[in-house]
Amino acid sequence: MQITPNGQEPIVSPRIPAAEDKLNILGLDRAELKAAIAEIGVPEKQVRMRTTQVWHWLYHRGVSSFEDMTNISKDVRAKLAEHFIITRPEIVEAQYSNDGTRKYLIRFADGNEAEAVYIPEEDRGTLCVSSQVGCTLNCKFCHTGTMKLVRNLTAGEIVAQMMIARDDLGEWENPTEGRRVTNIVMMGMGEPLYNFDNVKKALEIIMDEEGIQLSRRRITLSTSGVVPHMERCGKEIGVNLAVSLHAVRNDVRSDIMPINKKYGLDEVLKACANYPGAHNARRITFEYAMLKGVNDSDEDARELVRLIRKYKLPAKVNLIPFNPWPGTDYECSDWGQIQRFSDIVYEGGISAPIRTPRGRDIMAACGQLKSASEKKSKAQLAREAEAAAAATAAGTEPHHTSTGLT
Repeated sequence: MQITPNGQEPIVSPRIPAAEDKLNILGLDRAELKAAIAEIGVPEKQVRMRTTQVWHWLYHRGVSSFEDMTNISKDVRAKLAEHFIITRPEIVEAQYSNDGTRKYLIRFADGNEAEAVYIPEEDRGTLCVSSQVGCTLNCKFCHTGTMKLVRNLTAGEIVAQMMIARDDLGEWENPTEGRRVTNIVMMGMGEPLYNFDNVKKALEIIMDEEGIQLSRRRITLSTSGVVPHMERCGKEIGVNLAVSLHAVRNDVRSDIMPINKKYGLDEVLKACANYPGAHNARRITFEYAMLKGVNDSDEDARELVRLIRKYKLPAKVNLIPFNPWPGTDYECSDWGQIQRFSDIVYEGGISAPIRTPRGRDIMAACGQLKSASEKKSKAQLAREAEAAAAATAAGTEPHHTSTGLT
């Protein structure tokens, strides 16, 4: 377990046994919650009011027990507790960087894991949220890309990352005042647009005006360029768009980002030009990891300017000094070249700030996230289930392998 900079142990959530006969309501949208409350026998005239009350306590106050919902009658609270649970995933490990960054390794009910990262800055606090366990894109410079895709996260598991961060930061007492989590970026593990429905549902819960109340203008979804879903994202979710570009020539981008073989630069940039709601006051962000000798030449910088002008994109570029991880074949560009690249893009009339690396000491920086979860065969899962059953029958707990952060 890591110790916080102030010498205190971080919050680690307890392992809560699954209750097969009870529904975990974390992650239900309003309609689903209303239907569930009606189904357990709450009087029809009360269903709408009880739904509003439970929603408020769940997402505005962050409670995890029905007993804390003090404006609901005792008999209704008892009925809710009889049929439902409010369960956060388990925090396996919380790490705290010297720069204030916090990384949470989160284990879900099925034993799979993902990571979320909180990044404090002077004018904001940003939570980087995962959408999948693993990733299917295999970008060569990304640590998550070395994992296989295990599965999509549910809407509840995505929302839970926000809840866990607010638990740890002590934000629920004053739900909307003095917030430390002011922004969300869907830039954690996985490709959000390959889990569109669950991401949409989770973000709608987070944006709800009677719940967490985070403005859509403070939420950014990052994609590697899943063209068919980009316009849909703008129309149906309406959040800010970031695109992992990382190269300005198809041969280079296809080499480091295999998805480019399916959706090339021309298709991706046309989709950016057509993104609903994009304008000069709400620009598209291009993420650009600076890889030494790969994508960082003066010619690359000039081509980047040319492409943005060609497609008339309201855009800015985030230059990301490459964050190393064990086994990578890439190096970070020299600092002088990163600055020169930035200057060339600025001279072309496009904002190109250099992102300050955060959380490198705990492997929490951009491109460094990875959990120990692996996709297992049916035979392996069956063997583990048999072992767990045998351990339970013998009156012992099954052994869980330690999953330290890599």
